[in-house]
Amino acid sequence: MAKTLIAFFSRADENYFGGAMRYVKVGNTEIVAGIIKDLTPADSFKIEMKNPYSPVYMTCIEEAKKDLRAKARPELVSMPESIDEYDTVILAYPNYWGTMPMAVYTFLESFDFSGKTILPLCTNEGSGMGSSEREIKKTCPSADVKKGLPITGSAAAGSKSSVERWLKANGLI
Repeated sequence: MAKTLIAFFSRADENYFGGAMRYVKVGNTEIVAGIIKDLTPADSFKIEMKNPYSPVYMTCIEEAKKDLRAKARPELVSMPESIDEYDTVILAYPNYWGTMPMAVYTFLESFDFSGKTILPLCTNEGSGMGSSEREIKKTCPSADVKKGLPITGSAAAGSKSSVERWLKANGLI
């Protein structure tokens, strides 16, 4: 039986919402991951950095830019023992500097995605998927990377219908 994993990176604390800063207890990507979890029988795994970025938004984005330029692979709090049992991985993350957070690269580079389907989902405030789909294909060349779903982060809580259409289009519901 086909199994699906939702692997997501999300950041709470101070976030940017269409021109203003706001403190949130649950990050936008985690909100969307929860919607997917409610709609599917998928398992989920939160990608968390051992040394997380600052809770202050402007400091966080500078730290993220530094990691991007250094091609850093931050150490994660934990990692699934294996992803062998999964046929499909929904990979959800915010857009950091036009691509995925470097912690997502750490996750991707830790497993063999041969024969697996990856469905990217990127929360953002107007920058869409950036280059993340291309980067996933480059990082996981033996995976079948499908067209991603960009979700406006500030509208994450109201994204159920878009997420549902995307999951249906990809045969997951």
